[in-house]
Amino acid sequence: MPEIKTLGAEAPGKTTVGEFEQVKNIRTAPTEEYYLSGHRTCAGCGPALVYKEVAKAAGPNTIFLGPTGCMYVANTSYLNGPWAVPWIHTQITNAGAVASGIEAAFQAMLRKGKKQGEFPNIIVMAGDGGSADIGLQALSAAMYRNHDFLFIAYDNESYANTGIQVSPMTPYGARTTFTPPGKMIPEGKKLWPKDLVKMIAAGHPAVKYLASASPAYPVDLMNKVRKALAYKGPTLLHIHAPCPKGWSFDPSQTVEIGRLAVETTMFQLYEIENGATKLTYRPRSVKPVAGYLGLQGRFSHLTPEMIGRIQQFVNTKATEVGLAVPIPATPPSARA
Repeated sequence: MPEIKTLGAEAPGKTTVGEFEQVKNIRTAPTEEYYLSGHRTCAGCGPALVYKEVAKAAGPNTIFLGPTGCMYVANTSYLNGPWAVPWIHTQITNAGAVASGIEAAFQAMLRKGKKQGEFPNIIVMAGDGGSADIGLQALSAAMYRNHDFLFIAYDNESYANTGIQVSPMTPYGARTTFTPPGKMIPEGKKLWPKDLVKMIAAGHPAVKYLASASPAYPVDLMNKVRKALAYKGPTLLHIHAPCPKGWSFDPSQTVEIGRLAVETTMFQLYEIENGATKLTYRPRSVKPVAGYLGLQGRFSHLTPEMIGRIQQFVNTKATEVGLAVPIPATPPSARA
């Protein structure tokens, strides 16, 4: 088994997580809905499924913040919204700043006796652009200041709301409207994606809990939401969110695509708690990335050599979190 590297920032002191009710299995999952029907998301929308599971786990004492993106535009048409809890829109650039203000206001009102009751769950639901790109500055600043909130990046790996444009989280080799494959750039996207969890963990000592999750593994996701909310201070979840429209797959395959991402280790499920990394799901048999890529039209132009580069990249990333990947980097058809 590969040795797991220390991926979190080393800082004096540890934060102990508060008590929270774990979801033992899908049969004991919460049944009350706080993200309701009536929105206009696409069929098979991964981010909508993420929202549904997060809202179930968080419960009624929750305030959601929605930066501009798919989950803002598709959920707020004609002055309607599918939330059964308070929700506020923020600019795509400033979700961290708005969350900071809400958190500080509640702390002040509770301290002064102007409001009674428990401190609410303050949850940002930002796309990959609103978290790892345009919204990164406000996210980083809020976590640096140690505000008590949960930042969730639902990652559909593109700026999907504005036409499936490339983002820093778009995988190498993906076709987007900004990275069309052609004679000059046959692979489409040439750059490798950012690693949001490790980037925040390494540079923000105040953040004691970070994790990755997938809606295809709902019990794991809901428990990570509850655990993050049980910590006092800033926490972060990076949640994989398959997008049928942007990734070009049948809407009925959303959960299958999500599971295959984990089974091929294209997306790994782990958590970083007080600087220590722990793998939370280990595939019984790691599958080649070619099977995952082959189900999505955005990768249909890739050659065996390009797929081999992706496999090598994935092997390295998986090893960092303690996954042994026995898949060779070069597919048989690409070997000499």
